[in-house]
Amino acid sequence: MSQNKFAEPATDALAGRVVLVVGALGGLGSASARACAAAGAEVVLLGRRVPKLNRLYDELVAAGGRAAIYPLDLEGATPADYADMAERIEGEFGRLDGIVHAAANFPGLTPLELTEPEAFARAIHVNLTAPMLLTQACLPLLKKARDSAVVFVSDAPARIARAHWGGYAVAKHGLQGLVAVLGDELVNSPVRVSALEPGPMRTSLRGRAYFGENPASWPEPSAYAPAVVHLLSADGAEHRGRVWPLELRAG
Repeated sequence: MSQNKFAEPATDALAGRVVLVVGALGGLGSASARACAAAGAEVVLLGRRVPKLNRLYDELVAAGGRAAIYPLDLEGATPADYADMAERIEGEFGRLDGIVHAAANFPGLTPLELTEPEAFARAIHVNLTAPMLLTQACLPLLKKARDSAVVFVSDAPARIARAHWGGYAVAKHGLQGLVAVLGDELVNSPVRVSALEPGPMRTSLRGRAYFGENPASWPEPSAYAPAVVHLLSADGAEHRGRVWPLELRAG
């Protein structure tokens, strides 16, 4: 699906909801956090770098939003860490209504033959295993909500199923399988599972893969943030169990 823009969600589309944004310091993660706060959600910002998390927190609060930070490194986090995180979210907020999985690991284009084993394992873990384990730990809390959503950020298989995309491509293909399987398992629960498959956007990840392109030809990540809010809101039920391909143009 290609279009110039996506309709802005209502200002209260996420009113009363608590949303965990994983990878809140990335391009789409930070844009999604801002959009969720603007739509009325209380946003929990998860990332590795505390100073940057604090700056994003200050920005959201200054704009009238409600936010909290949760420092965590997905690469080293264990299932026990995720269980502790879910417990602390429930203790502080009493609920969890959505998760946005926007964290990504892509060091650059490298042939699999030359990829360090640790780098391959890291890409699989951060892009696939960690999102599944984190979601698993949060499912009991998500099921307590009347309507909740888990939104993964995917990538177009046709674009990345090519030489040199390495563990990132393998993990993103697995992520689409995770959406299908988990979505089917939760079809009769209050938890909706979906994925946004955004087109090219102006991020550091895109720049590492397409360093010969002019970044001005790509839309800002903020162009896709309203779609994330849509998937988190009750209106996102239309995409339940599905991957939503959405390609926007710059300008």
